[in-house]
Amino acid sequence: MLEAYLITLAGLIAMQVSPGPNLIAIAGAAMGQSRRAAVMVAVGIATGAAIWVSFVALGIGELIEAHPHSVTALKLVGGAYLLWLGLKGLKAAWRGNEVQLKSDGASTSMRKAWMKGLLVVMTNPKVALGWAAIASFLFGSGLSTWQVAAFAPLASLSAIGVYGGYAFLLSTGGAVQTYRRFWRIIEAVFGSLFSAMGASLVIAGIRDVRGG
Repeated sequence: MLEAYLITLAGLIAMQVSPGPNLIAIAGAAMGQSRRAAVMVAVGIATGAAIWVSFVALGIGELIEAHPHSVTALKLVGGAYLLWLGLKGLKAAWRGNEVQLKSDGASTSMRKAWMKGLLVVMTNPKVALGWAAIASFLFGSGLSTWQVAAFAPLASLSAIGVYGGYAFLLSTGGAVQTYRRFWRIIEAVFGSLFSAMGASLVIAGIRDVRGG
């Protein structure tokens, strides 16, 4: 079991370190809002990781592999959410309305930051497919359902470590000062990236529906 956990954890960390919607969400919160907001986004991502482990332990991974339409639905929903985030960023950059949290201690804003991280990771079809592959490996290694489910804390801790590290790194004085000076350009870049990823997912989902 330990060997399977270590191999899975190494692959998971490699997946988390690579650029994607999670990292962009962390970067936007860290530089444009606050370190605490970015950490809460990371906590939301970590929560989602634990939920995905619980899902695949209960057989959702097999369901995803057996029913491609579930991935299509995730493409459409996740793509729409990323597209909405992207257009929101582009709108702020265009109008010149700098996006800020109400205050570093505003509980409502912290909940929103947490929810953003959770939604980004839960609606990403690539994450779903990745966890389906991880489930196949863990079960293929002879692990029982509870042993697969017990991987959830490790998945959450790795997410906190990776994305929490990004949160602290990207919320340093130099990063924040750079954002303050070029925030409209940075928001436009983030918005464009989210929009491009979201649009590509929506288009892929529509193609799947038409193909089906």
